[in-house]
Amino acid sequence: MPRSASKAAKKGTEQPANCTVGMPHFPADYFGAKRKGFLPWAHAEKRLAASRSYWICTARPDGRPHSAPVWGMWHDGALYFGTGKDTRKAKNLAHNPAVSVHLESGDDVVILEGRVDVVDIAADKALQKKLNPISKKKYKMPLVIMPGALMYRVRPKVVLAWTEKEFPYISTRWEFR
Repeated sequence: MPRSASKAAKKGTEQPANCTVGMPHFPADYFGAKRKGFLPWAHAEKRLAASRSYWICTARPDGRPHSAPVWGMWHDGALYFGTGKDTRKAKNLAHNPAVSVHLESGDDVVILEGRVDVVDIAADKALQKKLNPISKKKYKMPLVIMPGALMYRVRPKVVLAWTEKEFPYISTRWEFR
């Protein structure tokens, strides 16, 4: 059952105020044993910020899936990533802005679902100033703004997380408003 973030915080697991926290939508037999609680949002955010590569999953216009790794930066509750405007990812996102993003590990899982917004990074000097030090720290290079590239921002609608070690007892679903 989902519960509000304020109830989750009372249990000692700080959660964002703009979401409900509950179990992922798994088959009932996954939860035969007693639950141990929910992961704190800080667990998911730490993983999103630290990840070097993000698997971006989009849908082609005919519905076939497409997945590709990208570099990106987690900042202020959103994932930022770029790609060339003529790439399969960009063409798919122009047709359907829905995206699923997952990190590299199958043992410490974080999956983000949302919709992309195109960000005019060349014009947004304030955002450049915030993302540049993140890029330098993570990738050992400044934020590069390439001609013909698009920058996307994904604010989460749903985030799923669990660890293989404690699956499914702490599997968590955050649903953002």
